[in-house]
Amino acid sequence: MKILAVQNRMGVGDTIIFLPYIKALSKKFNSPVSILVKENSKANQYLGQTNYIDEILILERDNDINKRHSGFLGSFNLIKDLKKYKFDKIIIFNSSFRYRMIAKFSNIPDIYQYPLFQKTNQHIINAPRKFMKDKLDLVVDEDPVVQINDDSILKASEKFKINKNEINILLGIGGSGSTKRIPAKTFLNVIEKITSEKNCKFFLATGNNSEEQEILNEILQSKFKNNCTRLDNLSIKEILPVIKNCILSICNDSSFSHLSAALGVNTITLMADTPLIYGSYSSKMFPIIPDGVKTVSHNTLGKDKINPQKIFDKIIEILN
Repeated sequence: MKILAVQNRMGVGDTIIFLPYIKALSKKFNSPVSILVKENSKANQYLGQTNYIDEILILERDNDINKRHSGFLGSFNLIKDLKKYKFDKIIIFNSSFRYRMIAKFSNIPDIYQYPLFQKTNQHIINAPRKFMKDKLDLVVDEDPVVQINDDSILKASEKFKINKNEINILLGIGGSGSTKRIPAKTFLNVIEKITSEKNCKFFLATGNNSEEQEILNEILQSKFKNNCTRLDNLSIKEILPVIKNCILSICNDSSFSHLSAALGVNTITLMADTPLIYGSYSSKMFPIIPDGVKTVSHNTLGKDKINPQKIFDKIIEILN
């Protein structure tokens, strides 16, 4: 049986959040599931070894009207592309009439979709959970899981000289927006606290944005530089086995917080300016919110109010 799941939200985080539903579909129909996702999901870099995923199809559609799947003509291109796979079922995790028609004209017999024209304020967790129960009688309440093979984990351990007698910690210091990026001084404060008690090594994961590089360089130019290894020159695929070798992650709301939790690593999420659900949906996530607030959402603007002592206390709690 050939099954396609359409998840057209943007980014790594949203794609990972939907993985439990993909896994549940695979189990129900006893078949790996192909996914249709946007290019910026970067799914090819972290789902290639996950056994409940079949084909990863890229939806070439964004703000660029010249993309293959953009606009009216793009719909016909997508229909043409999907027909090649001869899917038996399609599960559409959105309320778009466009995707309904694309599924029909792609000659896919069984179509399951969110209720049409109800896109406004759809909850990232509750909407798919209700949909799976109502349409497929599936109760989904699991953490996302990303799989990588043991050989890649061992090779990363050898390449980066990862010592299991040390406390190996991933620091996800990047982020898609400046309001999500916790200042270097906060991370340095935490590093100072934990290295005073434990023998630690830190792996610094970030992008190449100039502000992210400034945070990275400030940490690397500190007195803790010998405790730190930079990962910004690696792809996500290359970083995954490094994360898996870590006992703990401390991450801004970034790709790496979602990836590390999905790899089964306990992840402290620093939630400064994003709805709290993005840092708390997994049992592997331990959110820290800014001092002085009861929750966090867009425009909380709390990156300078994340308390290093709270991060340290959570580290000790997890390690113990």
